[in-house]
Amino acid sequence: MKNKILAVDDSFSVRKLVQFTLKSKGFQVGTAEDGQDALDKLQDDEYDAIVLDINMPHLDGLEFLKVIRSDSAFASIPVIMLTTEGQEEDKNKSLKLGASAYIVKPFKPTELLRLVESILN
Repeated sequence: MKNKILAVDDSFSVRKLVQFTLKSKGFQVGTAEDGQDALDKLQDDEYDAIVLDINMPHLDGLEFLKVIRSDSAFASIPVIMLTTEGQEEDKNKSLKLGASAYIVKPFKPTELLRLVESILN
């Protein structure tokens, strides 16, 4: 069975693009519209990786990352940040909190696929 990825972004169009990109390579993809929604989805299902935006309502990506890294049930799930925040400070903060990789929007679907495949291997 192919790996299951959770795409977390408050933008419907970005979620759909990530979902389409990953499904085109056979991945199963779940979606969440913010960090709180993503936490709920993690309680209900198992995911092999997460693609995560930073700027979202209710629970932003950095807070979500802190929460899952402090929970042994989710701490080892690889997280790829996919965000408009291109500043080095945001990238460093994300990586320090435990993100596996960082991509700035707009992104190339091939770049996302390459990263997802590399962190899962």
